Amino acid sequence: MKQIEGGITAVSGVRAAGVHAGIKAAAAKDVALIVTDTPATAAGVFTKNSVTAAPVIVCREHLNDGQAQAVIVNSGNANACTGEVGMANARRMAAATAEQLGIDAALVCVSSTGVIGQQLPMDKIENGIQATASALSTEGGSDAAEAIMTTDTHPKSVAVKIEIGDTPVRIGGIAKGSGMIAPNMATMLSYLTTDAKISAEVLQAALNRAVDDTYNLLTVDTDRSTNDTVLILATGHADHTEIVAAEGEDYEAFSQGLLFVCTELVKMLARDGEGATKLVEVVVKRAKNRDDAEKAARAVAESPLVKTAVFANDANWGRIMMAIGKSGAAFDPYQVDVYLADYQLVKDGMDAGYDEDKATALFAQDPVRITIDLRAGDAAVTMWTCDYSYDYIRINADYRT
Repeated sequence: MKQIEGGITAVSGVRAAGVHAGIKAAAAKDVALIVTDTPATAAGVFTKNSVTAAPVIVCREHLNDGQAQAVIVNSGNANACTGEVGMANARRMAAATAEQLGIDAALVCVSSTGVIGQQLPMDKIENGIQATASALSTEGGSDAAEAIMTTDTHPKSVAVKIEIGDTPVRIGGIAKGSGMIAPNMATMLSYLTTDAKISAEVLQAALNRAVDDTYNLLTVDTDRSTNDTVLILATGHADHTEIVAAEGEDYEAFSQGLLFVCTELVKMLARDGEGATKLVEVVVKRAKNRDDAEKAARAVAESPLVKTAVFANDANWGRIMMAIGKSGAAFDPYQVDVYLADYQLVKDGMDAGYDEDKATALFAQDPVRITIDLRAGDAAVTMWTCDYSYDYIRINADYRT
C-alpha cells in the first residue's frame, strides 16, 4: 500500500469541482460536485438520527439500485427540518445536476451541511451546480474537499494505491466535520472513490466494515448530526477480476485499503474538532467483548472532564477511571491498568506511582494516546477524539452570528 496525491480524483474516471456560490456569507467555496465518467457501483451509510435531513432521504432512494454517477453537495445550509419544501429542493438539486451532466436524476446523490431549519437558497444552489459542472476536472478533488467544509479549519483528503492480484487499484477520499460529531454512523460527510471492480453488495459490505471500525469510532462532542453521509463510488476501471464475495485475498486487500483511507480521514476530523488543540486516541484492550470495549472507550472519549484535563495537560487519571466505571462495561476496577503513551499511570485500579512532571509532558504531546487495559477478555478497540478548549464554547456560541 502506498499513499499518493490527488484524493478522490486520484482515481481513474473521476472528476470533481468546488466553487463559491454565495450560500456562505464569506467568500468561501460552498458547492461541490463529484462525477464519474460512466455510472459507478455505489454504496452508502447514513445517519441514524430520527431527525433526518431531506438530502439523506433522497440519497438513500437513489442508491437503491447500487449505482450512482454524481454527488452534489452544498455547505452552509443543512436542508434539515425543512418539510415538503426541503424535500422538493433536495430533489431539485439532483434534477438540476442531472440536467447539467445529461444523465438520469436517479444517478445523482445529494448532500447538504450547515445550519439546520433554513430553506436552501435555490437560486444560488442552481448557479453553483452550473458552475461546478463547467469546472469539472481530474484535478478538482482539492476544490471539492474545500467546498464541503463548515467549521473545519482545513480540507481533509487522502488517497492510496494498493495491489489486487498484480493490478494497481486506487482508493481516494475526502471528508468534512469539526463539530456535532458522535457517530452512529458518523457525524460528518465523507466521499470515497475507487477504480476497483466490485459488486454493489460486496462494496456495501466493505463500506459497512470500514465505517464500523473508523467513522463509528470517532467522536468530538456527543451530538449526532441530521445529515451524516458516507458514500463510495467504484468506477471499475482497474483491470482485475471483479470482487463478488466478501471474502478472499482480493476482498481483504480492498478492505484494508479502504480501512486505511477512512482511518486517516477520521484522524484528520478528530484533530480538527471544534476548538481542538490535540488529537486523542483512546485504546481499550482486553475487554470482555467488542461491545464492552466500545462502551469503555466511548465513555472516556466523550467525557468533558477527561477532555478538559487533556487540554490542560493534567494527568488526572481519576477522571479516566470514573468514565470507565460509568460506561456499563463489565470489569473488575482493581484489575484495570491505564497508560499514557507507554507510561503507566494506574496499576490495579490505583496510582502506579508515576512522575507528575513526566505525565504532564506526555499530555502536552500531539497525539495523546490513552490505553486502558481492562484485563477482562480479549476484545480491543480504538476511538478517536480531541480535547475541549475555550474555543469550543466560542465557536458554537457564535455559530449563527
